[in-house]
Amino acid sequence: MEYFRAHRAELRARERASRNGTLRKNYDESAVSAPAELRQERFGQWWEIGGSDIIGTFNDLTVDQRANDLLADFIRGKVREIVRDPRTAAALTSQDYPVGAKRACLGTDYYETFNSDTVRLVNLRETPLESVTPTGIRTSDAEYELDAIVFATGFDAMTGSILGVDIYGRGGRSLRDDWAAGPHTYLGLACNGYPNLFLITGPGSPSVLSNVVVSIEQHVEWVCDHLEYLRKKDLTTTEADYDAQEDWVALVNELASRTLMPKAASWYMGANVPGKPRVFMPFIGGVGRYREICDAVAADDYRGFVTSA
Repeated sequence: MEYFRAHRAELRARERASRNGTLRKNYDESAVSAPAELRQERFGQWWEIGGSDIIGTFNDLTVDQRANDLLADFIRGKVREIVRDPRTAAALTSQDYPVGAKRACLGTDYYETFNSDTVRLVNLRETPLESVTPTGIRTSDAEYELDAIVFATGFDAMTGSILGVDIYGRGGRSLRDDWAAGPHTYLGLACNGYPNLFLITGPGSPSVLSNVVVSIEQHVEWVCDHLEYLRKKDLTTTEADYDAQEDWVALVNELASRTLMPKAASWYMGANVPGKPRVFMPFIGGVGRYREICDAVAADDYRGFVTSA
């Protein structure tokens, strides 16, 4: 703790320039070409640490299916070592999407929990949920009496809170209508046709792929600087230029397509909300690179923004 206090400014600067807004170490080696002994050692080290940082142990785990399969096989082996019931272990390792395309469950004693006599895993892929009853939950196979139900049904990420507000722009246009096929923003910060509307960690920014506190800070600081720029220039309105916005959307999609992330039906893709467009919403190019882009836009008199008095 004393080290962090003494080096706070340096560590904060490293966070802001890092790929995901943390001090996580990212390695340069390829998992595909690395010796098997190195893979096992590094995977094992980060398995013991826990959390999703294991996805950063090699540089190709999120872009090369062969590399990702190596990590998936390692994790499946670990789960089978821990979970005593083979059927439960099989259900916990049967995902059909790349590791990291959804957030991995690598928490303290998570898999050990399934060895408890008081815990039972019900695989809803095999026996779908049918209804909530007065005493519990019924699946296609059985009814389970329960004292309490915790509803962990996911959330409408990145766009839900924004579209939960009736936002209208120039000429009465509706943001809900404009985003019907997926969100369109410039830098995840602003939208064409919606003057003086700023989004904080909106779709098209690193947002949920980052230490979101670091990303929030960067957005708030950037917006404040932009408002100060407008004040000094006696300008009263600002909004994203249409071409700049569409170019940014294309870049976000293109970067995502280079990775394995769109292969999962994840909330990054809006797949957990019925009827929501399936598009990869965050900017996956990294927190540090994104900050450089935003700083360059500001230095160029807020290139891509249309301002007026």
